[in-house]
Amino acid sequence: MGQDQYTFQDPIKRYPSIEPPQQDQPEPGLDKELVPHTDRGEDTYRGTGRLKGRKALITGSDSGIGAAVAIAFAREGADVALSYLPEEEEDAKVVARVIEEAGQKAVQLPGDLTDSNTCRELVKNAVEGLGGLDILVNNAGRQIAVEKLEDLSDEQFDTTFKTNIYAFFWITKAALPHLQPGSSIINTTSIQAYQPSPTLIDYAATKGAINNFTKGLAQQLAPRGIRVNAVAPGPFWTPLQVSDGQPKEALPKFGKSTPIGRAGQPTELAPAYVFLASSESSYVMGETLNVNGGSPSP
Repeated sequence: MGQDQYTFQDPIKRYPSIEPPQQDQPEPGLDKELVPHTDRGEDTYRGTGRLKGRKALITGSDSGIGAAVAIAFAREGADVALSYLPEEEEDAKVVARVIEEAGQKAVQLPGDLTDSNTCRELVKNAVEGLGGLDILVNNAGRQIAVEKLEDLSDEQFDTTFKTNIYAFFWITKAALPHLQPGSSIINTTSIQAYQPSPTLIDYAATKGAINNFTKGLAQQLAPRGIRVNAVAPGPFWTPLQVSDGQPKEALPKFGKSTPIGRAGQPTELAPAYVFLASSESSYVMGETLNVNGGSPSP
């Protein structure tokens, strides 16, 4: 077992600077097949009751960042509804088991979020399964690298926007009637909103939209006691990267250009979401919390 997040340690050496081999998985990718595997905090995240009694819906929670956040929330005392694609069922079962081992309820809700009706049904089923809702984490994302704009199809552009920003709108709108004062909405954006890669034109554009959506909605909902914030990850090692999220030849150097010199592991993001979900961030609204290994960002 490794060290938990409260142990004094050198951030450079907390995790190795990985050199992932060139590999390919069909979209959306599975944690189970990733080389090397990610660290989602299963063995290291230590909770202190910061979310005791809370009820959270997390999209894209079968693997990577969403899975790490789900595990952290459960260790902090929250029940969690897991949203993921049906093809990701195998990974989702693992996360659900970790949540249940923490003594919390896990509600598994597969579905394709590019459909508005599915998004509304997701919220309905989450509320029914959890017995309420007070934390919403819009995290599901689609990232497919394309070298030339001429090769970026209308279909990919449309699907990326529906997954990465339309679904955030649909789910948040459906969730609002259930959110009481004190509730928290957290959106996953990206360093790509500020430093767009030339191969991720559609993805980066959606992340810029998420930032704007977050800041506008935060102002609208603040008088209702509902806080809206975002987390902007840098290069984190997840199945997204090997299911065409990065050019294959770029994988061995993934994350090495950051000041810290390595890619992040999903569990290193989880505390940011816990902070924004908990009442200790009660005066934080419309904030984008950058977790990117030291890369300069607004």
